[in-house]
Amino acid sequence: MKISEVEFGSLLTYSPHDSSKKAEESKVVMRNLKNDNVLSSGILTSEYVVRAIKKGIEKFPFADYFNSNTILIPTPKSSLWQKDMLWIPQRITRALISNGLGRTSEECLERIVALPKSSKSIPANRPKPLQHYESMRVKELLFDPEEIVLVDDVVTRGATILGAVNKLTEAFPNARIRAFVVMRTMSNPEEFSEIVNPCVGKIRLSGENAWRSS
Repeated sequence: MKISEVEFGSLLTYSPHDSSKKAEESKVVMRNLKNDNVLSSGILTSEYVVRAIKKGIEKFPFADYFNSNTILIPTPKSSLWQKDMLWIPQRITRALISNGLGRTSEECLERIVALPKSSKSIPANRPKPLQHYESMRVKELLFDPEEIVLVDDVVTRGATILGAVNKLTEAFPNARIRAFVVMRTMSNPEEFSEIVNPCVGKIRLSGENAWRSS
């Protein structure tokens, strides 16, 4: 892999190892996002989040990610594609486009080798960036993108994103490629403060592993 650092933007945080009231609320938000539940307002979580992004886009540090040249690419699931499967990044990208946040959504990155789910693996057994890179392929587009934003729902360390961006860079070497993740995990309870906590950070390759700052 040639890319060792990826910039990413994110809107929300959740704390898996904290029992405070706010942390418990963050876990509910995370579950709603992962399942794209219908909220009390009557709309899907993915649509609710995207509307919130659109409403406050000018004040968010990742505002320039969603411009008229941006091609949005949903991050593949760890499993192989099956018809009618729930694919949250796909729903998020489609909601972003329907709300005018980007040029188009292209589902051109696909998983060709299934990997264990990171959320169900102990840290030592979670797939590494190189495994993600080797388990994906990029389908050809009819144009050369200038700006690409890889879209995902939740990030912990960022191994999937780092592997995916390396694969996309091979296919589109002239494109600027960044990632947007709706929610990031704050494993250290002391680092968790608010559910809505927009940021721009970095995902870096350190040895065989990915490490996220911010």
